Amino acid sequence: MKLGFLSVLFSDRSLKEVLETIRPLGLQTIELGTGNYPGDVHCKPKDLLASKPKRDEMLKMIKGEGLSISALSCHGNALHPNTAFAKKSIATLDDTIKLAEKLGVKTVVDFSGCPGSDPKATRPSWVTCPWPPDYLDTLNWQWDKKVIPFWTQKAKFAKDHGVRIAFEAHPGFVVYNTETLLRIRKECGNNIGANFDPSHFFWQGIDPVDSVRALGGKAIFHVHAKDSKVYEQNAKVNGVLDTKHYGDELNRSWIFRTCGYGHGLDWWNDFISTLSMVGYDGPLSIEHEDSLMSSMEGLSKAVDFLKQVLIFQKTSAMTWA
Repeated sequence: MKLGFLSVLFSDRSLKEVLETIRPLGLQTIELGTGNYPGDVHCKPKDLLASKPKRDEMLKMIKGEGLSISALSCHGNALHPNTAFAKKSIATLDDTIKLAEKLGVKTVVDFSGCPGSDPKATRPSWVTCPWPPDYLDTLNWQWDKKVIPFWTQKAKFAKDHGVRIAFEAHPGFVVYNTETLLRIRKECGNNIGANFDPSHFFWQGIDPVDSVRALGGKAIFHVHAKDSKVYEQNAKVNGVLDTKHYGDELNRSWIFRTCGYGHGLDWWNDFISTLSMVGYDGPLSIEHEDSLMSSMEGLSKAVDFLKQVLIFQKTSAMTWA
């Protein structure tokens, strides 16, 4: 596996400055945001689609640092009930898929999105329980009328361009756990898979290692290396469905952490080993959202930590060879 990072953690810098900043870390891949929630500071699809010289210049810059592009990321909500919002998300997704084809990048990362509760809704409605029956009616309508038709068409569009779509399972969207990832692949085709991010699973009470086994290597297209920590003294009182601001770290039931600060070496060794066992040999792309560390501090600590894990994996493989 190759170790890389998602560049949007340095949204205050140009791509050239980002590459200079991370050079001492010895990374191998870079994941670029192309718009929607991640922003497009380092990779503007419309500009790059319109200019081969600009594409060549960007690729030369990245390859010159010994890096490859692991994925283009356009996390948005293409199913948003606000038509203008949805159109923007869809346009960015389409442009990102077209750009990925031209850059030779095989994976586009996105969210599955979340529709409203009905055709007249103006805001997304994430269903978390089956009763009263209104909720189950809403969920069935969302999948049957919005999710399946839209993503079946987009999966084909991506496949026609030689690209696959990797969903980051995330609460608040229709794909948020193992079961919903498998369902959307079954309903919309195997050109949709997972951008596997264990941080979102920990606090839901899902064991990411068991989830990897259930999904299998063919369903995992890309992996985000990010940790989270559940604070039991808060979770035991309030549960884990926590709407407090991420900056209220002391009172939240859980927060995102840099790799190693939520779970230790033993867990990450098991996670990476299990990914290998199911046949995943793609990138580990570090996503920094630790509110207790600066971008560079969080990234550097994650790199040092994960290099230990990868060295352990390599040593173990040599021992058994």
